[in-house]
Amino acid sequence: MKQISNPANPFESAHRELLEPAPNAKLEVYEDANRTILTKNDSPDLGFRWSANCYRGCFHSCAYCYARQYHEYLSLGAGTDFESKIAIKKNAPALLREAFMKRSWKGEEVVLSGATDAYQPLEAVYRLTRGCLEVCLEFRNPVAIITKAYLVVRDVDLLADLARDAYGVVILSIPFATDDGAKKIEPQASSITRRFQAVETLAKAGIPVGISLAPTIPGLNEGDIPEIMKRAADCGARFAFHTLVRLTGSVADVFQEKIRASLPPERVDRILKRIRETRGGALDDPRFGSRMKGTGVYWDAIAQLFDVSRKKYRLDRFPALPDPSPFRRPDPQLSLGL
Repeated sequence: MKQISNPANPFESAHRELLEPAPNAKLEVYEDANRTILTKNDSPDLGFRWSANCYRGCFHSCAYCYARQYHEYLSLGAGTDFESKIAIKKNAPALLREAFMKRSWKGEEVVLSGATDAYQPLEAVYRLTRGCLEVCLEFRNPVAIITKAYLVVRDVDLLADLARDAYGVVILSIPFATDDGAKKIEPQASSITRRFQAVETLAKAGIPVGISLAPTIPGLNEGDIPEIMKRAADCGARFAFHTLVRLTGSVADVFQEKIRASLPPERVDRILKRIRETRGGALDDPRFGSRMKGTGVYWDAIAQLFDVSRKKYRLDRFPALPDPSPFRRPDPQLSLGL
């Protein structure tokens, strides 16, 4: 990767009103020279096959983020490096177009933000996610987005067109019920209030929108489930899902360090104890099929609370992918103005 000298400041961009106040953290931006954008998923734990990430690392600084470990592949750290040394894929839209032009591509759903948030602050100035959405709309390729950022409302026009002409779904990650509770664990992400506002804005525009109560952190936020579900339904959300927190490798160390810095010791001990109760005595279970859900009495109680709330608020209306896919390649003659 090559570091970018004097990178643009997202907090002084035309879309600064969509971002939270600028923090004191220093941000370093690097240019990623990858020649591909699509990543194929082979895990049965995830409900999608293809994802695209315009960024590596994430300024939101969520204590639990499983993607922190991926930064180690860049010879960087999973802690503050992940939060402050962000790589951008400046040619992401062009790479996506190149992938869609291949005859082997059949128009499957692409998930933006499979690893890091597609609408973290740098998106306000680099507009890479928006560029990818424009490509998806041009090809009518199904797309889904998972984000914690209010900035997603900037692209309501494209998302509404995708929802109408192809398939476009947005998922707001809302694992906490209050702004204060979230700030301790997700310090640089949009406030919970803003995230619910985003749900309402997208829903009013006719965009299928839902929420992800992910991760559920036993001993910390399972009690928030009923309130989150009610507020989501009131804002127009159609569906909801949740997953158990994953603390793989160095992520476990980062998570423990961060919660010890923001929560009372007895609360931290309770959280770690409850996580182990749902993971067979460990902090993580890396096996396919077990990574996103727990076991045991405590997890069963959490799962039941979620299921009851989802049924009560009718958050089980996930939009089905169209069959056959609406994907089509643009007429090259039209693109040449002929």
